[in-house]
Amino acid sequence: MAAYEPQKSDKFTFGLWTLGNPGRDPFGDVVRTGFTPVEMAQELGKLGVYGLNFHDNDLLPFGASVGEHDRIMAEFKKALDDNGLRVPMATTNLFFHPVFKDGAFTSNDPQVRAFAYQKVMYSMDRGAELGAEIYVFWGGREGAEVDASKDAVTAVKRMRDAINFFCEYSREQGYNYKLALEAKPNEPRGDIYLPTTGAMLGFIATLDHPEMVGVNPEYAHETISGLNFYHAVAQAVDAGKLFHIDLNGQKVGRFDQDLRFGQEDYKTNFFLVRLLENSGFQGMKHFDAHPLRTSDRDDALAFARGCMRSYLILREKAQRFDADPEVREILAQIHAGDAELEEHLSGYSQNKAQALKGRRFDPDALASKPLPYERLDQRLFDILMGVA
Repeated sequence: MAAYEPQKSDKFTFGLWTLGNPGRDPFGDVVRTGFTPVEMAQELGKLGVYGLNFHDNDLLPFGASVGEHDRIMAEFKKALDDNGLRVPMATTNLFFHPVFKDGAFTSNDPQVRAFAYQKVMYSMDRGAELGAEIYVFWGGREGAEVDASKDAVTAVKRMRDAINFFCEYSREQGYNYKLALEAKPNEPRGDIYLPTTGAMLGFIATLDHPEMVGVNPEYAHETISGLNFYHAVAQAVDAGKLFHIDLNGQKVGRFDQDLRFGQEDYKTNFFLVRLLENSGFQGMKHFDAHPLRTSDRDDALAFARGCMRSYLILREKAQRFDADPEVREILAQIHAGDAELEEHLSGYSQNKAQALKGRRFDPDALASKPLPYERLDQRLFDILMGVA
């Protein structure tokens, strides 16, 4: 694919908040006019995008009347149909309004928690109306700066109560949503509960309907704290819980930058794309990122094209890597081993245990086995740089 042009079959999606972002940050006001939902449908429909995802208030202004809701929904549906787009995922904004300043599901005030529940139910209704099959929960305000203000055990219990509630609501309404939980260690709170994908996987096992709930890992969120996002996604794949994924760019240890996918750390992005492709992931490749604050509207569209182009280039590089004769030779050497022993290490039996206890090993010989990881990593570098 010389031009790296996206196809609908690639299942690339964008959130309304991406091109809708006007470039405001905590230190500066807007620098451009963000795209409206209808404009996004019109522009991204031309680029091979599969779908648009939304928070409730990306589409429907907070506090808008029923009449306004109906008009906006009708206009958006028409724009989707006219441009061959769909809505695969929806979510709720439980972080912007001051009512959620100390959390939504974990607030100490039962009125705030009840309002959050109400807001989510209405948002789930709108998402289902637009055909969404995944519902994401990101607890951006579910945390603390003052640990004395909340009991952390109670906070996790309240999170569990909320997710159990929405599983039952989805079942009762016949929506058949898959719920996807999105982790982040900090920002906008000093500390956010359930901060990593691994923590979310452990939490899911405690729910009433764990089969309905998976994860929505985000590249920037794991990378902020210096974790390896590829490893986090691999754990979710292994658990059968990768329901959705957010792709963007991020430098380690910085604020949440939401850069273009591929802008930072080509190698981790390479292994991530290779994992998604080789694991048979059938979900959306969702870009949760923003154009640079320096971008005008034309450059914002270049940002959208760039997210998809980066993925397609890395997909081609992964295919090149897997087919490379030198890579295959090195991997064969590294992975060479005793097939009989592999059988003994796969599942327990008394016979296997006794055979292993009676086997004689030569640790010095094992330690001397060559592991040409330098050659392998340099070959990857050559392939990524286009000199192989």
